[in-house]
Amino acid sequence: MPRRTMIEAIRDAMDVSMERDSKVVVFGEDVGFFGGVFRVTHGLQAKYGKSRCFDAPINESGIVGSAIGMAAYGLKPCVEIQFADYMYPAYDQLTQEAARLRYRSNGDFTCPIVVRMPTGGGIFGGQTHSQSPEALFTHVSGLKTVVPSNPHDAKGLLIAAIEDPDPVIFLEPKRLYNGPFDGHHDRPVTPWSKHELGEVADGHYTVPLGKAAIRRAGSAVTVLAYGTMVYVAQAAAEETGIDAEIIDLRTLLPLDLDTIVASVKKTGRCVVVHEATLTSGFGAELSALVQENCFYHLEAPVVRVAGWDTPYPHAQEWDYFPGPARVGRALVETLEA
Repeated sequence: MPRRTMIEAIRDAMDVSMERDSKVVVFGEDVGFFGGVFRVTHGLQAKYGKSRCFDAPINESGIVGSAIGMAAYGLKPCVEIQFADYMYPAYDQLTQEAARLRYRSNGDFTCPIVVRMPTGGGIFGGQTHSQSPEALFTHVSGLKTVVPSNPHDAKGLLIAAIEDPDPVIFLEPKRLYNGPFDGHHDRPVTPWSKHELGEVADGHYTVPLGKAAIRRAGSAVTVLAYGTMVYVAQAAAEETGIDAEIIDLRTLLPLDLDTIVASVKKTGRCVVVHEATLTSGFGAELSALVQENCFYHLEAPVVRVAGWDTPYPHAQEWDYFPGPARVGRALVETLEA
């Protein structure tokens, strides 16, 4: 089976979808001729022409607004916002129009759009190229939110998102584009070509939205993570020697609550890890759900490990980034509680 980077897997997902369905169109800032700032859409314009893969003005609200109109008329736009940090001008279109179209039209219209966005830090992008805004989308009824952690899932999840009849926010952890990252920035990066999850099948396949994956089986504590934090959690478990069960959520909304509950009832403890700021982060929702559904099985309070409540710093990148040392301390404290 061929091995691909996450960039190549996501590109392949769009390629497969465009080839199978002429209604799928790709556009955004620099995604056409240039192939995107991370080259994710490289070659798609040359293959499918300027009417199906094209550049848009630097206007996020215009990109998403145009996609909504196209979707209402039967197309399936897959658009790119260059960085998740740039999505705020489009937030009105996403929340007031895309997310509501099926409801407000009583099912006469749907909004089958995908909004792709590189997310997260770890690349010295500073405060305007490192944000993790996933909680802002999960709060909105009508939007689905996906965060893949590896090339295999990224391709399958993106194809599933493109084929979904409702709007999907597809957040791509940019620190994972070229290889898994465990938070040890001073070590060489392992490329996806040497990782089993870098195996990406040719052709069409999907990974269902709303289904988590258990990346590491364990019995001492459940760790809920997504994106880059999956590998940070794995590193923390290995370095502390704690028998942690690590769940890769993959889709934040819809959420695979059954897998979470089954794991926490087994372990009796739960640590939630995400890169976004702590206050009102998605970890708060996860903590509440675990408490509501597993209260009588919990042996200790649910613990959250997250980014600090401050703009993402450039000079102190690794003090902000939730690394394996911080996650490891949380695992130990949870077991000792």
